[in-house]
Amino acid sequence: MKRKMKTLVSTLALAIAASIAQAPPANAFILGGIVYDPTNYAQNLLTAARTLEMINNQIKQLTNEAAMIANQAKELTQLPYSAKAALKARLVEIDKLIQTANGLAYDVATIDAAFKTLFPQDYSAFSNLAMGAAANAHWKEASRALNDALVIQAKVTETIALDVSTLEEIVTESETAIGGLQVEQAGNQLLALQTKQSMQTAQLLAVQYRAEALDRARQLQTEERARIHRGRFLGDGSAYTPS
Repeated sequence: MKRKMKTLVSTLALAIAASIAQAPPANAFILGGIVYDPTNYAQNLLTAARTLEMINNQIKQLTNEAAMIANQAKELTQLPYSAKAALKARLVEIDKLIQTANGLAYDVATIDAAFKTLFPQDYSAFSNLAMGAAANAHWKEASRALNDALVIQAKVTETIALDVSTLEEIVTESETAIGGLQVEQAGNQLLALQTKQSMQTAQLLAVQYRAEALDRARQLQTEERARIHRGRFLGDGSAYTPS
C-alpha cells in the first residue's frame, strides 16, 4: 500500500513539474519579473486537481482492499474452543466398561461358541447334578449382564451432566463467533455432541438388550431342564400299577 502511495505522489509531482516547465505561450505576460500565463495556469490547476482526485480514488480503493483482507482474516479465524477431546474421552470410558465387563464377550468371533457352551440345546445326557450346575451358571451370567447394564446406565447418566456443560460452552462460542469458519466449527461441534449421544445410546441399548437376551435364554433353559426333570420323575409309567 505504501509503495502505491509513493508512486501516485511521484506521478502528481512529475505532472505539475512538466506543466510548469513548458515554454510560455504568446498570450503570457511578465508580472513582477515572473512570466504569467492564465491559460497555462488554469490547465496546470486542472491537471493537478485530476491527479489529486486519481490519488484519492486509489487511496479509497486501497482502504477497501485492506478492509476486505481484514474481513477475510476474520472469516478464516478458527474457533478457540474444541469439545473433541472431552467427547472422545466420555465414549472411551463407556467402551472400556463394556470391554472389561464380566461374562460373555461382546465380540462376534467368540460369542456364538461361548453361548452354545453355556446354553446347550440338549440336556438329555446331563445328570441332575450337572443340570443344577448349569442353572447356577445361567443365573450368574444373567446377574452379571444385569450388573453391566446398570453400570453403563450409571455412566451414561453421569455423562449427561457433562454434555449439558459442553453444550453451553459450544453455544456460547457460537454466539460470539467472529467469522464464517468459527460459526461452521461451532455447528460441527454441536453435531459431534449429538453423534456422541447417539453412539452412547446405542452402547447402552446393546448392553441392555444383551441382559434381556441372556435372561430370556436362562428362562428357556430352565423350562427345558424342568421338562427333563419331570420326565425322569414320571418315567415310562410302569413304576406304579394300581391294584
